[in-house]
Amino acid sequence: MSKKEKEKKLTLITLILMIFTSVFGFANMPRSFYLMGYGAIPWFILGGITFFVPFAFMMSEYGSAFKEEKGGIYSWMEKSAGSKFAFIGVFMWYASYIVWMINICSTIWIPLSNTIFGVDTTSKWGMLGLNSTQVIGILGVIWVMTTFLISKKGINRITKITSIGGMAVALLNIGLIMGAIIVLILNNGQFKQPITSAISFVNSPNPSYHSAISMLSFLVFALFAYGGIEAASGLVDQTENPEKTFPRGILIAAAIISVGYSLGIFLIGIFTNWTATLSGENVNMANVAYVVMNNLGFTLGNSLGLTNTLSIQIGNWIARFVGLSMFLALTGAFFTLSYAPLKQLVEGTPAKLWPEKMAEIDKNDMPINAMAVQTAVVAVMVLFISMGGKSAKAFFEMLVLMTNVAMTLPYLFLSVAYISFRKKDSIEKPFLVLKNKTFAVYIGILVTIVVGFANFFTIIEPAINGNYKSTIAMIAGPLIFIIIALRIYANGEKK
Repeated sequence: MSKKEKEKKLTLITLILMIFTSVFGFANMPRSFYLMGYGAIPWFILGGITFFVPFAFMMSEYGSAFKEEKGGIYSWMEKSAGSKFAFIGVFMWYASYIVWMINICSTIWIPLSNTIFGVDTTSKWGMLGLNSTQVIGILGVIWVMTTFLISKKGINRITKITSIGGMAVALLNIGLIMGAIIVLILNNGQFKQPITSAISFVNSPNPSYHSAISMLSFLVFALFAYGGIEAASGLVDQTENPEKTFPRGILIAAAIISVGYSLGIFLIGIFTNWTATLSGENVNMANVAYVVMNNLGFTLGNSLGLTNTLSIQIGNWIARFVGLSMFLALTGAFFTLSYAPLKQLVEGTPAKLWPEKMAEIDKNDMPINAMAVQTAVVAVMVLFISMGGKSAKAFFEMLVLMTNVAMTLPYLFLSVAYISFRKKDSIEKPFLVLKNKTFAVYIGILVTIVVGFANFFTIIEPAINGNYKSTIAMIAGPLIFIIIALRIYANGEKK
């Protein structure tokens, strides 16, 4: 291997940072505390044990067995369960990331606004006769085009961006941990959200989460918080010493993420009383991360005996840091996820399925033409939604609903294919976490059941509450994606 080629390979630390950036969402911790309080912790532990950790094991085994394959999850499923099965799974997975990119083009400006102004001012952004939604739409187009121009230079540019994003989130978590510990010491071990008994880790302080149905719905939230590890799986062929580095990277990242979520939720209770801080009408899922961390600064100031004015200022500056960290983290995730899923779709699937130019790989090992088409599609959709008024917004909200289930169904495809993968002795498996074949098959079945239950409950939950439109949309989404995938596959077979 030449020196230049070696420099382009991903190291263990860079791989862990890319996985961490793609999976770990800092906002999931304050959002979880807002929904369930300490009661969120058992669900995250359950989701980690029954889904995330075994799923990470499965990904690392897949990655090592197919390290020479450039197609990531498509290659894995195709070699294990057949090409048509694999194409439907990977196409639905890719489609969901397109919708994610469209959404981020609009929402990434909220943390940036918090960084600059200390609060979200995006609703007031207007210029040249354009309203705030239209301005954000134009900024979104500039954003996705800039991402393309940087990403097409190669994997090195992407890893630099994602490393910065990963380090920003790491600093944010260190700030949460250190701040909570200091508050705990200064308050003589007293928690703002009291722990009265073991029941505190079951019941939610949020009155909306007292029923069995609402509590079960939180398991879905916990599973979704672990999503994304398979996106980095397409980078096996670009990892240094992949047989050892890739599995280690996935397992280390999985352990950090699983423990990190539960610890973070627990620490928030040290400085946040749910009723006093989070019960107001102005607190919601979009801004709760800033509210919680602003409250950390305010509580820290009060605990140090500072004036209210100074404590408020500390809270505002911490909120600014949260905004900057989340902006950098989202930037890192956007760069990784604008490249990795597309790489798996184009490089992994048979070239005959696509127009000849789409499958071309340039000198930087990037599917440059496919990236250009993806950029154009996202840019057009962002402009349509931002300029199209209420009907366009309603269309996008429906699109998000249609994609919610489609985003996790590929986990089902992967877990089903894994069962076949472990049964096939013809596939060489240089690295096995789950040594016993029978036990590995049972683990594959467990993950399939857990993800299947989560999707089923996600679909029926709105209908139980009378919102049949959302349930129909979530059923229609995967069906439409399956029909499109089958159509593309059939056209490819004719070629």
